[in-house]
Amino acid sequence: MAEFGRVHRHELSGVLHGLFRVRCFTQDDAHIFTTPDQLEEAITETIQFIQHVYDVFGFEDYHMELSTRPEKSIGSDEMWDNATSALQNALEKLGINYKLNPGDGAFYGPKIDFHVKDCLRRSWQCGTIQVDFSMPERFDISYIGPDGQKYRPVMVHRAIVGSLERFIGVLLEHTAGNLPTWLAPVQVAVLPISEKFRSYAQTLYDQLKAAGVRATLDAGEEKIGAKIRNAELKKIPYMLIVGQKESESGQVSVRRHGKGDLGARSLAEFKAEILDEIKHRRR
Repeated sequence: MAEFGRVHRHELSGVLHGLFRVRCFTQDDAHIFTTPDQLEEAITETIQFIQHVYDVFGFEDYHMELSTRPEKSIGSDEMWDNATSALQNALEKLGINYKLNPGDGAFYGPKIDFHVKDCLRRSWQCGTIQVDFSMPERFDISYIGPDGQKYRPVMVHRAIVGSLERFIGVLLEHTAGNLPTWLAPVQVAVLPISEKFRSYAQTLYDQLKAAGVRATLDAGEEKIGAKIRNAELKKIPYMLIVGQKESESGQVSVRRHGKGDLGARSLAEFKAEILDEIKHRRR
């Protein structure tokens, strides 16, 4: 059972920090209900899921921490031992080096936290996996086993990115705002050299939009150098320069943010390339 839920925290004065620490944030929260014998498998799948998401976003520098039972807690020793063992076994079977945080778990169960480093080498806690034997007990949750008897499930609390606001903040810091094409708010800027080529530029823009590409058309009166500079400052991944040569040949002159001129090609060729890049989320 999953939801994007709003969470409120009355943070202490002076600790609020941009998108990284806010009083109200959105969490990609989910609760996985599993049988005790499937617990380790569920944890393993969740770890791999989080690793996949971080890889897609380009985060390679992160580590995991295993936090164990705090002094103030609920549940039996057996529950805590089983939960901690399941987390530890999953980490070790995946060959993951992790840091142990004795006594830093939640009051209802141990947890694995994912700490992501940004370009400034600051570490931010994002994803989490928490095992909870107590809540199913307190809510009297049960399932019917193969023998027709009632049994108590285990609850796994998990968040992949944790706080969406924090994750976006780390991502912007990590990329310096130079987002990959699939993620960029504007993926292509169509830049006509002059008013004379606006009609052709409009046609290109319309075709890109129809194909699902997030495009913008800069039909202002500024010179092309200024238009390119503006697109570079906005860190738009691709720029299509449209002038006399392009309009006559039915092509586009392609520029890549931070790399410069990539040469001329047909719109169909460019469209196929960028759609493939977006589909496969290449960085």
